[in-house]
Amino acid sequence: MMGSGGGTGVRGGAVADSDSIQVEADPVPPGGGPERTADGGRPEGGRGSLRRRLGGTVVLLVLAMLFFVPWWTLFASGVHWPFPVFLAGTVVFACWLVSFPFLMAAGHGRRRADRAARFADTSLGVVWVLFTWSVLGGLVHLVLAGLGVGGADRARAVAAAVAAVSAGLLAWGHQEAMRVPRVKRLDVRVPRLGGGLDGTRVVLLADTHYGPIDRAGWSARVAEVVNGLDADVVVHAGDIADGTPVQRREQSAPLGTIRSRLAKVYVTGNHEYFGEAQGWLDRMAELGWEPLHNRHVVVERGGDLLVLAGVDDVTAESSGLEGHRANLLGALAGADPERPVLLVAHQPKYVDRAAAAGVDLQVSGHTHGGQIWPFNFLVRIDQPVVHGLSRHGERTQLYTSRGTGFWGPPFRVFAPGEITLLTLRSGT
Repeated sequence: MMGSGGGTGVRGGAVADSDSIQVEADPVPPGGGPERTADGGRPEGGRGSLRRRLGGTVVLLVLAMLFFVPWWTLFASGVHWPFPVFLAGTVVFACWLVSFPFLMAAGHGRRRADRAARFADTSLGVVWVLFTWSVLGGLVHLVLAGLGVGGADRARAVAAAVAAVSAGLLAWGHQEAMRVPRVKRLDVRVPRLGGGLDGTRVVLLADTHYGPIDRAGWSARVAEVVNGLDADVVVHAGDIADGTPVQRREQSAPLGTIRSRLAKVYVTGNHEYFGEAQGWLDRMAELGWEPLHNRHVVVERGGDLLVLAGVDDVTAESSGLEGHRANLLGALAGADPERPVLLVAHQPKYVDRAAAAGVDLQVSGHTHGGQIWPFNFLVRIDQPVVHGLSRHGERTQLYTSRGTGFWGPPFRVFAPGEITLLTLRSGT
């Protein structure tokens, strides 16, 4: 990774490989670890089996509710459609519900059948939007009934409105998901940043999620936009794809055309650990990126230095892959503590550890901004921030991207994707 132009470039490569760095140990809360037998193995039955059965039951109940509520709103809640309409709608929803788990298993299980995944993912997005607006339509129905408005045609009017709004949002949301995202520009002031680094342009990509829908052309257009931004540093904050590097080779290839003056860096997201995380680290290195696998590089501009550090996703340790875990001590090993640090960590919730370590700026993705409203409220339960710039502690700032692509359902509703241009500013 070599810089170009006077006074700029990479100064120093990665510091310590994963075999030589000290590994942080996360304490296991009392009673919080996995059950073990006397010989250290995991029990096959008992509580574990009961939890799996209960989990499966909950999933089935949630799935049934997702399909039942729209069916009830559109065809059974006093709408009094002609019997053939009612029967046709009921048959469609019943077949849809029964086939959905099989399509999901075929598309995202061991077979990874892209055609099945496309049908299943699209179905998930459609039913989520229908469910959301059916619930809202039901509330409107209750309010109108309380006010005595609408009479006998009230249920039919609500059903028609739910169908129309859902169809409009799905059409618009699909266009938003498939388009090249708009560029979001933001100045971020980093007090410890040296004057020579003032104006450093950092382009952030995240959650490209190359997957069952072939988006090689989209990927190439994203690369063209990034190259037009004249970046000093380009960051990919993880969740590069759903699938293996071989499966998504053509879609990921345009990443190799992206240019930067100082560095192109990448960290794993949680979805890499559903496939081949090490394979994606190798693939990105092949494409000319610097994988920050619990390590850092130092870049120089105008005589001043910036530490670019990266950690594996927080789910990496549970993957069982040797040497994979979020290890901030290892990532910063050997870095000058007086230099500003830009940390790449896939999930925003890693910011607590970043703040404790005195990191100046963390950039993340993962949340997709919720992707399909109102899922953003559920995301907020798990993450400290859904999108945007936030401050954590006295020094640390966090920028959370809505993501560049989309996961699963090819829709973005009230959560547009983004290519982010962060311009770093020195001084207070």
